[in-house]
Amino acid sequence: MSIGFLKVIQQGRIFFSLFLTQNKVFNACPVSRSFCLQCRTFPNPHTFFTFQVTRLPVAECSSFASCDSCLGAADPFCGWCVLQGRCTEKQQCPASDEENHWLWSYDDHTQCVSIQGLLPANQSRHEQTEVSMTVLHFPAGAEHDAWKCLFNDWSSAAQVYGNQVRCTSPPPEDLPPNQQDEDHVTVRLALVFQDVTVTVTDFVFYDCAAIMDLALSNPCSACVSSPWRCHWCLSDHLCSHTPQCSQEETIIYSQNDEQKELWGPDSCPRVEKVEGSHLIHVGLEGELDLIGYNFQLLNGEALEFNCIIEVEPAPITLRAQIEKMTVGQDQYKVHCQTHKYEYPLQVMEHQVPVFVKKGDVYRVDNKGDISVTLYNCSVGQSDCSRCQALPADYQCLWCGGEEKASCVHKDQCEQDTISVCPTPLIHSFSPMTGIMEGGTTITIDGENMGQKAEEVSVTVCDQPCSLLPDLYVVSNRIVCTLSASPEEASGAVKVSVSGRDPGVSSQLFSYQDPIVQALDPVRGPMAGGTMITILGSKLLTGDQISVTVGDLPCEVFGELLEDQLYCITSPSSVQHEMQIHVFYGAFERQLHSTLYSYTENPTISSAYPSSAFYGGGRKVVVTGLNLDVVQAPLIRALVRSPGEDPQPGAEKKRRKRRRKREFIPNPVLEVDESCQQINSTAMECISPSVPDASILVDVLFVLDNVRIPFSSLGDNFSYQKNPILKPLNRDNPSKPYSLKPGNVLDIEGEGLDAGISKQEVRAMIGNGVCTVKTLTHNHLYCEPPLASPQPLDPSASLPEFVVHMGNLQFNLGQVKYDEEGLSSFPREAKIGIGVGAALLIPIVLIIIFMYRRQSKKAKRDYEKVLVQLENLETSVGDQCRKEFTDLMTEMMDLTSDIEGSGIPFLDYTTYTEKIFFPGDTISPLRKSLDVPENRRVTVEQGLTQLSNLLNNKLFLTKLIETLDTQVTLSQRDRCHAASLLTVALHGKLEYLTDVMKTLLCNLIDQCVAKNPKLLLRRTETIVEKLLTNWMSICLHSFLREAAAEPLYRLYRAIMYQVDKGPVDAVTGKAKRTLNDGRLLREDIECRPMTLTVIVKNGAEVQRVPVKVLDTDTITQVKKKILNHVYKGTPFSQRPPVHTLDLEWRSGQAGHLTLSDEDVTSLVQGQWKRLNTLNHYKVPDAATVTLIPRLHNNQCETPSNNYMSGEKTPMLEDGEDGGIRVWHLVKSVEEPEVYKQRRSSLRERERAKAIPEIYLTRLLYMKGTLQKFVDDTFQAMLGVNRPVPIAIKYFFDFLDEMADKHGIAEKETVHIWKTHRLVPSPLI
Repeated sequence: MSIGFLKVIQQGRIFFSLFLTQNKVFNACPVSRSFCLQCRTFPNPHTFFTFQVTRLPVAECSSFASCDSCLGAADPFCGWCVLQGRCTEKQQCPASDEENHWLWSYDDHTQCVSIQGLLPANQSRHEQTEVSMTVLHFPAGAEHDAWKCLFNDWSSAAQVYGNQVRCTSPPPEDLPPNQQDEDHVTVRLALVFQDVTVTVTDFVFYDCAAIMDLALSNPCSACVSSPWRCHWCLSDHLCSHTPQCSQEETIIYSQNDEQKELWGPDSCPRVEKVEGSHLIHVGLEGELDLIGYNFQLLNGEALEFNCIIEVEPAPITLRAQIEKMTVGQDQYKVHCQTHKYEYPLQVMEHQVPVFVKKGDVYRVDNKGDISVTLYNCSVGQSDCSRCQALPADYQCLWCGGEEKASCVHKDQCEQDTISVCPTPLIHSFSPMTGIMEGGTTITIDGENMGQKAEEVSVTVCDQPCSLLPDLYVVSNRIVCTLSASPEEASGAVKVSVSGRDPGVSSQLFSYQDPIVQALDPVRGPMAGGTMITILGSKLLTGDQISVTVGDLPCEVFGELLEDQLYCITSPSSVQHEMQIHVFYGAFERQLHSTLYSYTENPTISSAYPSSAFYGGGRKVVVTGLNLDVVQAPLIRALVRSPGEDPQPGAEKKRRKRRRKREFIPNPVLEVDESCQQINSTAMECISPSVPDASILVDVLFVLDNVRIPFSSLGDNFSYQKNPILKPLNRDNPSKPYSLKPGNVLDIEGEGLDAGISKQEVRAMIGNGVCTVKTLTHNHLYCEPPLASPQPLDPSASLPEFVVHMGNLQFNLGQVKYDEEGLSSFPREAKIGIGVGAALLIPIVLIIIFMYRRQSKKAKRDYEKVLVQLENLETSVGDQCRKEFTDLMTEMMDLTSDIEGSGIPFLDYTTYTEKIFFPGDTISPLRKSLDVPENRRVTVEQGLTQLSNLLNNKLFLTKLIETLDTQVTLSQRDRCHAASLLTVALHGKLEYLTDVMKTLLCNLIDQCVAKNPKLLLRRTETIVEKLLTNWMSICLHSFLREAAAEPLYRLYRAIMYQVDKGPVDAVTGKAKRTLNDGRLLREDIECRPMTLTVIVKNGAEVQRVPVKVLDTDTITQVKKKILNHVYKGTPFSQRPPVHTLDLEWRSGQAGHLTLSDEDVTSLVQGQWKRLNTLNHYKVPDAATVTLIPRLHNNQCETPSNNYMSGEKTPMLEDGEDGGIRVWHLVKSVEEPEVYKQRRSSLRERERAKAIPEIYLTRLLYMKGTLQKFVDDTFQAMLGVNRPVPIAIKYFFDFLDEMADKHGIAEKETVHIWKTHRLVPSPLI
């Protein structure tokens, strides 16, 4: 007996099942209720099987992501591990044996952990309280200090007491805003164990003050009737979550506090309704009374009551009196002051809201919508019948004489009242014809045509017309159905009201008998779409005309005529002949003589050619079947303009620019051309002309209702760019082209054969044909007539040469035939030409011989140059690879340093100091208020008042504009003032941005009026410096996150390469550089050395190896040592070079202080050479250290300026005498030509020419650093990173200004943007 566990399978079908062991075979295994498998062996243990057994997992618990899905699976192997938040097997869940730690999936009674009760269930958003919750199936034994509550993202420590959990709600300032148009916000309350969310519920924070904003008409009732515990303070007119008001006043409690005396909306002072009629006529003094309740609660107030009637354009305020009524308790009547109302709208009725205010602020509740209706009897009542048809409540009368009568209120009628309206007046009726059998619906327009449909009667041609009451319009419109007429007749339309004299129309109505006589065409495809023309007489009868072919509708369209009707056939499922029926309402006329036949649909098997020019007009030959059954075959091109088609990457560009939006293409343009049928199997179409550069959507053949795409025939139709043909006379197109008879015309162009063949091109010279012989992509050759053709324009003297390519026509100029032939040539001239040729031939031979000799020599020189260039290229490549390998090794060390110590960033304060106050040794930001104590209070008050003025936008803009206009204010002073303003307003960046935009708008207005391209070119104004400071502040995070690391790597790579070669400390020229102007062109021999530098770090002494050159000056050596020792420290925080001395230590007592200049310096005439390591004979691996400078030695002070050529202009002039210093080369060592001819610009350029040997230095320097330059620009300008929001904001502002000033030149806007993108120091 073997025992195993089974898994419940929801769906499936078992084909065969076996259990195999080493020597037993099991079958027929019963399953017990406890899911145990009990199997018996087969009788024959030697049975052989060829089954393959595969081991599969019995459960996949991890596929269930939530507790509900895990328990809902009812899997006996799975359960929900509560404290891990995942579905696992029991052995995979820690502490699974403890209560509620592992919830078994197969147990029907198991439920997920849930929050059953919250106390309080909700709370006000203006208070912070403790929330208690009851947790069902809380896991026992869990660490109590690991629980917390999350209100959205706000965390609070949870206190656990059994299955009770308590936590503190968020403070009011951390809550999200209310949901739109709601008085509360719902947050997600999650109970979390460590980082696992155990259960989640919703918690509501309500806002009583928001109820007042949402319920303007009934704030009190809405406050106390809300589902929250909100109370109404009467005097404060305030909805509060606490029952304490600012004064001891009456409080109306929430409807949830039933035990209070005043509670719920019924206790609020309110206006219930309007007493009496809601109607008030304009122009008359009207009274308005309202019924209200609980006004006694407001009597204690000294404020008056007012009635507010919200009439356009301004509400009307009327004084109100409150009177208690005796009919009901707490019931009051509000008497509004009488008033003569008016409203500007040209409508009869105007409903306006009414409410009551206490004072000028507090509004008394309205129960529902309370309004009155202002009306004007004279508006819209154009005749007597309309006036008298108004309800009696309006009290409107038709008043006055017959010609000047009008509809007015009874109190406004000062003349006789007209009680009986005049005879009806008929203006028009339609239709003017109808079928004899009747049933035509006729519409009659007029005036005074009754007040009710029951009192109106109509006859047409003396035949009764039955009114349709639902379509009757009082006085102005009657719709009736005609009765039958025994014969064709014509007569007037008569309308009578209440049996009085009728009104008679001036036009006549005609009863007609239409006749259908013929049909064209008599057949069409089963797909329908064929336009049928029905011929007959009096076909235009009535206005309810429809046509059917058999039982299939045929849509009537176009202009209907007395003798012709047009309709489009519907599709038919069978081929059949059918009769034509024309319906006039419910009656019909048939065509008995001819039947319409549905035939088989046309098909197309081929169409050629499959391309054409945009101009169209190319003939397309179509073959198929049943093509002649189509009435009007078409070829249709569906195109879209280029701007409407989404291009690759267009969506990304839209996200970078402004707002993100979906692409919505405009409707496709349809262009049709008709086709000419040849027979049932062939037809010819003309390619449609479409706009240039259009994007083709599809080309299809329209055969009535049959649509056949061109692509279904095998090839896709394509449009080609229109060809370009050059004029015949290319030198002067305005002059005629001279053509010799018998010559072939050669026309040049582009894309000539892209959309047409040679046979389809037609070339004409006047009325003569120029036969096209050859057509290529760039040439057209045609054979013109032998004699000059006549011009097509009789007024022209010469024929025009015109090329026709489909619809395209090219006029290439006039043609003039040269028919004079060769003129007679004199004999003497022929002899002279012979003699001259005999003398010229030897001279030509000598020139050819000399030319070949020089050519061979030049070829040999050229081959030598090629070999030199190849060797040079190989040398540069090898040098680049070697240098790049060394540089990458150094950069790997730099990467490890960056990962260890990070990039030496400046702190934000130092960063802003360097931007705002460049060059200042002591920043104003670090200065304290240095004033005497007796004046400190006054100064601080003045500073406070100045701060208030700076926060006034008008004052600040005028101040800046005034400072900019001061001529005596230097550019440095303006920049300093802008930086001080930036520091003062740094905490109010939005205000600073607004002020800066206003000033920039004014600056742009001034620059556009002069030269817009000069905008922002230099920082000459305060607003430009403000913009620079603002951009530096906003881009600080971008520089740190994106640009800092690649810039720092590029800087270190450049410095590493430059330091490997000698650098002149005086001129700043280097052997390794990217600048040809700073290239050291002399071959300076140098020897790399490694110095051992002693560095003291507290009590610990370290020996650090530093690489230098023996040609380095002492200052250069100190800088290299500082760069190596302080490589993780910002440069601004390192000790200055001039504060340290370099000491060479040799043995126990051999200490020597080295300097750039001392008594050992080499002096030759007026030149003194700076000391180097080679000068002091410092050996390799020597030990040195940096010590503080203890005396004021000026020997190294000049070296501070050696590295900058910009700061040593005095070295250019040596005639004034004095000692001049030099390092590697003397500054006067210049080319002789340059010294002798300084004024010659050409000679200066020659002097700057770089010899080939020095050019290689620039090449391998550039090749070595190329990767770091590319990485830097890719990091800052790559498309994988979004544009900084400050740059996008500023660029959008510039685009807006350009649009405002109508600047369409993109280069100008581009110049504006590039002027502001200047780098800022960060490291």
